[in-house]
Amino acid sequence: MAEQASDKEFVEYVVKQIVNRPDDVRVDRKIDEMGVLITLDVNPEDMGIIIGREGATAKALRTLLRVIGARNNARVNLKINEPEGSERKPREERKSIDEVVGDLSV
Repeated sequence: MAEQASDKEFVEYVVKQIVNRPDDVRVDRKIDEMGVLITLDVNPEDMGIIIGREGATAKALRTLLRVIGARNNARVNLKINEPEGSERKPREERKSIDEVVGDLSV
């Protein structure tokens, strides 16, 4: 049992090392017919760190979890919950690079 729960401990350890508020990290592990689901909750201010530029950090975590799952013959998925009060802007509110450059006064 301890070996199978290593995926949860792995996520918890890695995430706590990279966020600014490790005490706010919550990791939950559930098993169903689809495999193992690891759910991650972090402080709203740490969401950008967890997701990473263009989702690179989250993608890397998911890749490593797939490796851990393969070693234990299990399918492991990671769900990152968006926290209450998240200030993430929807795509349509973001400016293009041309708009940003156009706003600069040189």
